[in-house]
Amino acid sequence: MTSLETRPVVRFNHEEFRHAVLIPAPHIAVFDCDGTLWDGDAGLGFMTWSMEAGLLSRDASSWLDARHRLYRHGEVSEVAICGEMVQVYAGLREDELRRAAARYFASHVEAQIFPEMQSLVGDLRAGGTDIWAVSSTNNWVVEEGARRFGIGPERVLAARVRVQDGLITSDLIDVPTDEGKAEALRGVGIPRPDAVFGNSIHDLAMMEMAERAFPVNPTPALVEIAAQHGWTVFYPDAVLADHTK
Repeated sequence: MTSLETRPVVRFNHEEFRHAVLIPAPHIAVFDCDGTLWDGDAGLGFMTWSMEAGLLSRDASSWLDARHRLYRHGEVSEVAICGEMVQVYAGLREDELRRAAARYFASHVEAQIFPEMQSLVGDLRAGGTDIWAVSSTNNWVVEEGARRFGIGPERVLAARVRVQDGLITSDLIDVPTDEGKAEALRGVGIPRPDAVFGNSIHDLAMMEMAERAFPVNPTPALVEIAAQHGWTVFYPDAVLADHTK
């Protein structure tokens, strides 16, 4: 008998995935964003873009770049870097950041949206499912992206800081990553969502709290965990070729 550790992961095709999600229709569905609703890391992308666009001073850009190098070497934690990637905009006007996030998403991320996920979210919304987006990327970018899926800002839990008199501060409100994603959901009264969709181990805590977990475009680490849990994975067409070799 195959052990849990060596059980091969099972993949959904598109129709199987839709059927598994929609029947029965979940009352509450929760989606990670980067890598799940769209390809790539919009948080990292916005950080780089905002440096190049001159939104950040040279000193702030150098500091954040150095911190991110330490993060990549394992010397700065995931929660710390995600918080710092929001705090670095302290002193700027929030309306300016929102306009920048809109420009960035339209030019760099919108084309990377997974059509299958956009269609699925639309079907869930039409069926009355309460849909939430949870991400460790800054709320300005996530709210802009979630809008493409019909998810309002009141249903977005993302990395955010306090805004006072229109100015961004460095006072962190939340950084939903790892266990923080599960805590954020419990904080809004969702201790047991019906369905959770994620692509990495940073989504694991909220996936494990769900009635049904759906790994989408999963990283290798999440594929291993999916096999142990018996979760079936789904790869959108845009990334499928990379996982069928």
